[in-house]
Amino acid sequence: MQNYLSTWLEMAAGYAPKVLQAIITLIIGFWIANRLSGMVSKILGKRKVDPTVIPFLVSIVSVLFKVLVLISVAGIFGIETTSFVAILASAGLAVGLALQGSLGHFASGVLILTFRPYKTGDLVTIGGFTGEVEQIQVFNTVLRTPDNKRIIVPNGVVTSGPVTNISGQGTIRVDMQFSVSSSESIDKVREVIREVSSSSGFVLTEPATDILVNGQETGVIKFDVRPWCKSEHYWDTYYEMQENIKRQFELKGVKPPKPAMDLAVTNG
Repeated sequence: MQNYLSTWLEMAAGYAPKVLQAIITLIIGFWIANRLSGMVSKILGKRKVDPTVIPFLVSIVSVLFKVLVLISVAGIFGIETTSFVAILASAGLAVGLALQGSLGHFASGVLILTFRPYKTGDLVTIGGFTGEVEQIQVFNTVLRTPDNKRIIVPNGVVTSGPVTNISGQGTIRVDMQFSVSSSESIDKVREVIREVSSSSGFVLTEPATDILVNGQETGVIKFDVRPWCKSEHYWDTYYEMQENIKRQFELKGVKPPKPAMDLAVTNG
C-alpha cells in the first residue's frame, strides 16, 4: 500500500506542473477567444454587416480558436497532436468538397453583406434579372420583379458576374425613343415633348431632359428622349412619359410615321 501511495504521489508531483500549465492555458486561451470574438463582432457591426450574420461569423471564429487552445492543451500532456490536426484537416476537406457549392454561395453572401454593393429596396440587374432587392440572405438574394415575380439568385452568381445597381446613385436617366412623320417640324415635336416632361411629377428639372434627333429614314424622324428622375421612380417615369407623350402628340396633331415602300417601275 505504501508503495502504491508513493507511486501515486510521484505521478501527481510529475503531472502537477503540466496540469497547472494546462489549466492556465485553458483559462487564458478561452479568455482570448472571447475577447477576439468580441472584437470581430464590433468590427462587423461598424461595417454595418447584416445583424443576422454577425453571430454566426463570431461563433465560427470562437470555435476555431478554442479548438486550437484544446489542441495546445493536449500537446502539454504529451499527446501526439499531429493525428488530431490531420483528422480535422481531412474532415474539413471532406465537408468542403461535399458542400463546395453551398460554401461558395455562403462566402459570396458574407462578401455582399460586408461590402454592400446593393441594399434592400435597390433596383438592380443580376444575372439577367431586373428587380427590387427584397432580401439579402446568406446564400441567396431575393428579387421582386416589376411584374411581381419572386426571383431567388444564388449569391455566387452575384460575385461572379456584373451587377447593375440602378438605384445606386439616387437619380437615374430614363432612356426612351419616339418616332414621328418626317413631315413634322423638329422644333414642334421637341416643344411638345418638353411640355410633357415639365408637367410630370416624376421628371427632375435638373439635369434637364435631353430631346435629341437620333436619325432620319424614309418617312420617319426618330427622337431620343432622356428625362432624369429619382431611382425609385424609374418605372413610374417611363410609363408616364410613354403614355402622356402619345396623348400629347394626338392632341397637338403630331403625325406618326407611316410605312413607306419604294416601288421601281420598269417598262418591259
